Amino acid sequence: MKRYITSLVLGLVNIVMVAGCSSDDKGSDKPVEPEKTEPVAIEKTNSTKIYMHYMPWFETNESSADKKWGYHWTMANKNPNNVNASGRREIASYYYPLIGPYHSGDKNVIENHLLMMKYSGIDGILIDWYGTYDVNDYRMVKENTEQLIAMLGKVGLEYAIVYEDRFLTNVVNAGKAISVTSAAKTDLTYVQNNYFTDANYIKINGKPLLMNFGPIVLQTPAEWSNVFNVLTAKPTFLTLWDHSVKAGDNASGEYAWVYKDNSFLTNFYTNTKPKLAVAMGSAYPGFKDFYAEGGGGAAIGWTIDHKNGATLDETLTLAKNANVNYLQLITWNDFGEGTMIEPTVEFGYSFVEKIKIFAGVKNTESIFSEISKLYDLRVQKKGNAEAQKKLDQAFNYFVSMQPAKAKQILSEIK
Repeated sequence: MKRYITSLVLGLVNIVMVAGCSSDDKGSDKPVEPEKTEPVAIEKTNSTKIYMHYMPWFETNESSADKKWGYHWTMANKNPNNVNASGRREIASYYYPLIGPYHSGDKNVIENHLLMMKYSGIDGILIDWYGTYDVNDYRMVKENTEQLIAMLGKVGLEYAIVYEDRFLTNVVNAGKAISVTSAAKTDLTYVQNNYFTDANYIKINGKPLLMNFGPIVLQTPAEWSNVFNVLTAKPTFLTLWDHSVKAGDNASGEYAWVYKDNSFLTNFYTNTKPKLAVAMGSAYPGFKDFYAEGGGGAAIGWTIDHKNGATLDETLTLAKNANVNYLQLITWNDFGEGTMIEPTVEFGYSFVEKIKIFAGVKNTESIFSEISKLYDLRVQKKGNAEAQKKLDQAFNYFVSMQPAKAKQILSEIK
């Protein structure tokens, strides 16, 4: 009885709050502050830690200082200002995001992405990161990364950095650092001071996780030892598969990626994984790069057919059979290579639905279309403070695993 009365009282409070935000409210011109709710972890049965590789590199003509679309939407020859009869912009990809081309630093976009991931059972994201230097678009990637990180805690997801050492030479050539090792030391000191200390930074074996897409430039154990000397303690350091020899004892293990066909993944699980202290598997929906058509260089030279979701099913099954403790999904949004799991016009929500099944999410109700509705309303009601306050409350309900209440608020906004 006590539980019933408490629920009834809380329900009445929520009704009053929603009513208090009504456009008919004459008592105050100031929107009612949304009820605060803390993030709640989604319930799932799969104990595997599921992480999503994420690209924070997209820029639009509204977000950039020079009012130009970023390279990852245009490559060399596409113009997103060209819109076809169906309303789709011309972008450098065979696939089209369901929310349209976006700026990675847009809080509404980040909210949409993180809620999609949360409800599909993903534990955290692995952020592709170019470092701290103001060279090419590296600074923009860093700024977008920090907009992303600012919302991760609010949603209740973890994160770690995937460091791209391949760009260190560009930093030196631009006169920003005296050597690639000194540039890397600056970058990783920043990571330690600003990211490793976060409560929701991913830790493996009690140490912060640091991944490297390579190594590409720092190719000897001595170089990595030199770089890591600036850190208080060495992280759990994972290299790309078959690359840990370049880091020597500095490497704690390796992670799988995507290449040609699933046989390479099978080989990693069968022959490499048993030798590693830490092994991270991979799963992906397919691969079809746009480089040649977009004028962005030669094509990679191979494709992996998406097979309408069958490839994702196959790679998830391989991970399950290999009993991996950690799984990286490749990728959320690399549209240029066609590995995107993010909802698209072509595949809808099918990929996130498959991840949800793999994760063993207990709540079987599909909420992805409602998360899309939240994004659409954010855009439609831009500048409407009262509506945005209601949408803030819907977001709070989503992150606290009260989707029915979130849906109710969304349904009331006209």
